[in-house]
Amino acid sequence: MEEILKWYEEFHKIPEIGWKEFKTTDKIASILDEQGVRYKRLPNMTGIVAEIGEGEEVIAVRADIDALWQEVDGVWKGNHSCGHDANIAMVLGSILHLKDKPLTKKIRYIFQPAEEIGEGALALLEQGVMDDVSHLFGIHLRPIEELPLGKVSASIQHGAHVSLIGKVEGVDAHAARPHQGQNALDVIVTLHQLLKTIYMDPSEACSVKLTKVMAGGESINIIPGTAEFAVDVRAQKNDVLSAIRKEVEHILDKLEVLFDLKIDWEWTSLTPAAEVSREAEEIAEDAIKALLGPEAFAPSIITPGGDDFHYYTIKKPQIKASMIGVGADLKPGLHHPNMNFDKSALNQGASVLAETLLRA
Repeated sequence: MEEILKWYEEFHKIPEIGWKEFKTTDKIASILDEQGVRYKRLPNMTGIVAEIGEGEEVIAVRADIDALWQEVDGVWKGNHSCGHDANIAMVLGSILHLKDKPLTKKIRYIFQPAEEIGEGALALLEQGVMDDVSHLFGIHLRPIEELPLGKVSASIQHGAHVSLIGKVEGVDAHAARPHQGQNALDVIVTLHQLLKTIYMDPSEACSVKLTKVMAGGESINIIPGTAEFAVDVRAQKNDVLSAIRKEVEHILDKLEVLFDLKIDWEWTSLTPAAEVSREAEEIAEDAIKALLGPEAFAPSIITPGGDDFHYYTIKKPQIKASMIGVGADLKPGLHHPNMNFDKSALNQGASVLAETLLRA
């Protein structure tokens, strides 16, 4: 516990955003050197892949290493309110439990950059980190409304997410002569209302909404012809997300015709919903019950949050994967600038993860 907590505090002090996790990567490397664990740095990017054990089959575990960029007490800076510093510490902690045990398979530790921007997993897939992998596990602290301290879940059912970035290309006009322009705000207001007419099966958890609008300048007597906007789409299932995307595209096409102007847009930051393997989930469940007792086991966590961890199984469906959820009395919530949690959960998470990897 002392070693894991020390590592957590060290990573907490050096939060770095996606693709800029240079100090974090160096720190992971120095810890692996201290533990005598073989590893390689990823070429032309941050992140590390380490291995222990021998054998042809590979059991993999992934830790996300980037932080968020957010305003904390009036100052914009990197911040580990995502809990990735805890994830790194727990995954490194599992090495302490396993590195001296006789292993008949390799255990591959993937320290992945750029999870928060949804790019890291895809980039690492291109590096071959999932070659020969049969099972894949992740681990993440959960907010208190999902899991209290002492409870651990064998899987997290993340939802799917995608963002649309757009720009309305109208014509500026004097506020006294609106007929001479094309008011971008008319388009934005109409878009806002039409998004509310997208209906999916009420039993399916999903949402679609405007999350950004930028229009106009310093002068308030000019009708803005251009406006930038963003739309956030979320669903618990990948097929529902796809259906909503088609509805949004249909609305944008019709708005161009209705207002006789151009709307440029693109989809970005796609994060797929979880595809959890029942076999991997059962391995984690057995590990939790054996280590902490049946009373510590919690059912699968269903959450609207997303994680690019699930790209690994979308692109490699033969891999049996699950992400372990750890209760830590975490509050006010993930991504809150002042997020805090009970640090005793770190050793518990590391122990459960180690037992899960050993059983796999």
